[in-house]
Amino acid sequence: MNAPQLPPLEYPFAAPPAPGEACSVAPGVLWIRMPLPFALDHINLWLLAEDDGWTLVDCGYGDDATRALWDAHFASTLEGRPVRRIIATHYHPDHLGNATWLGARFGCPISMTQSEFLTAHAVLEQRATHAFADTCALFAAHGMAEEHATALVARGNLYRRGVPDVPARFSRMLAGEEVTAGGAPWHVIFGYGHSPEHASLHSAARGLLISGDMLLPRISTNVSASAAEPDGDPLARFLDSIDAFAALPPKTLVLPSHGLPFRGIAVRIAQLHAHHHERLAELETAIHAAAAPVSASAVLPVLFRRELDLQQRFFAMGEAIAHLNYLWHRGRIRRTVAADGAIRFSA
Repeated sequence: MNAPQLPPLEYPFAAPPAPGEACSVAPGVLWIRMPLPFALDHINLWLLAEDDGWTLVDCGYGDDATRALWDAHFASTLEGRPVRRIIATHYHPDHLGNATWLGARFGCPISMTQSEFLTAHAVLEQRATHAFADTCALFAAHGMAEEHATALVARGNLYRRGVPDVPARFSRMLAGEEVTAGGAPWHVIFGYGHSPEHASLHSAARGLLISGDMLLPRISTNVSASAAEPDGDPLARFLDSIDAFAALPPKTLVLPSHGLPFRGIAVRIAQLHAHHHERLAELETAIHAAAAPVSASAVLPVLFRRELDLQQRFFAMGEAIAHLNYLWHRGRIRRTVAADGAIRFSA
């Protein structure tokens, strides 16, 4: 039997704001877009108007191109009014990259969750199994070719390119609390799987959800296993996390970090569940059909039906391990670890 056809998402805005320009998505809420130097070429940032300035949600990648655009926005979009607070949804470079730079310019606090704050420091300083060498060692155990692992290590600390400095201190956000921004209360909703403690913000009064990377309209956010928790189940955490958004009113306007704002939370949650469970079924079928135990590297073509460059392979390996761990934790496939540390999966 075919699955029921889901209604399409509703997109109230036909196009994003041009570089250096802003778009009003609700009274006192502005949308600006910044470039990214990789395949996912943009990030959406949100400005919430305060009586004496602005609250900024996410900061953009910490490079010269983004900071030049910020300089233009200071005079035009911000109308010369200061940033009073920065909220970072999570530690990834496109979200946290300019937090320290902006915080120093305006003397404002930076709010984020504790796990994201600590992870940012660990990755920047390459500590506590958060080094790229640790990640590449995990990928090698899962079958990544030596030349690919060596090339990834040789690139150095890519995180530092997008986050030159991590905030030395922060204002902690907690799950379930309310923060006031732009003259309205926002409920903090934690998400897991994409990052340690991702914070989304819901305003019932304004009918808005700033979803960060947890709900994106066109793509599924990256969900990867990590060297710090190699046997973890981040995909289950991600799917459980997005279910928390299902209770929000159907007409809520979702403000995502990538793509266009949209309505249709329940539809998007159903689409994401369907997408991942289809991939899991295909992966399970491929493993059952294999003549011998397989590695995560060997099943990349099942999940990603295109040629992968080195950067894409990095994310694809983490995602493949996350999907395999999901099946393994549910007893749908078997995992073995050889004496040399090689990890393989079988029926």
